[in-house]
Amino acid sequence: MTEQTSSATGAAPRPAAYDDHHHADVSGGWLRPAVFGAMDGLVTNIALISGVGGGGASRHVIVLTGIAGLVAGAISMGLGEYTSVRTQNDQVASEVAKERRELERHPVAEAEELAQRWIARGLPPELARQVAAAVAENPEEALRIHAQEELGVNPHDVPSPWIAALSSFLCFSIGAVLPLLPYLFGFNNLWPALIVGGLGLFLAGALTSRFTKQRWWFSGSRQLILGGAAAAATYGIGHLIGIGGVG
Repeated sequence: MTEQTSSATGAAPRPAAYDDHHHADVSGGWLRPAVFGAMDGLVTNIALISGVGGGGASRHVIVLTGIAGLVAGAISMGLGEYTSVRTQNDQVASEVAKERRELERHPVAEAEELAQRWIARGLPPELARQVAAAVAENPEEALRIHAQEELGVNPHDVPSPWIAALSSFLCFSIGAVLPLLPYLFGFNNLWPALIVGGLGLFLAGALTSRFTKQRWWFSGSRQLILGGAAAAATYGIGHLIGIGGVG
């Protein structure tokens, strides 16, 4: 059975799979900073712990280094995300205000510009101009459509800088604390921390496949390899310098 009908409304038949046709919310502004924060927290502290551990540092020094990296990194990530998203939103607001003024001063020219964009995409010229003229009747809708067509943004649907900052801060903290857990529970060896950190990297990568639709093992393995490369590099540098090699 490939089609279904609505006897209650008398609507035209539509594919049976139509009800499953939906998209995830990609405009909330939390997913990118959350994923970036978690990955950065994991990689940063795995690399830090590997570096000082490879140099022969004591458990106390490793824990101190890891906690300092967690706190400094989480604050830096949160502030950075807030500033970057806020700056982007301010730029969008400035450009949208400029577009609003253009619509007020030159409505005919703006409508023709919009029609020409649709004509370039294959819409018949007469129809494109009719739709552009109809859109111009509603100033707010006209502003939204012009902003989307010309700037590639929806002025009523911009990411929240606070959500981005909080997502990044929390996820960085969670990621950064994972490789520290073995030391906090009394282990003195570097390998348990690396194993826990590696599991965290694989799990974080695998979880992202839920949003990207990639194979979970591929996403997990990719993050594990990248984080492992960073840990190997810092471990090698730490081992070469040694705990008493600088002074």
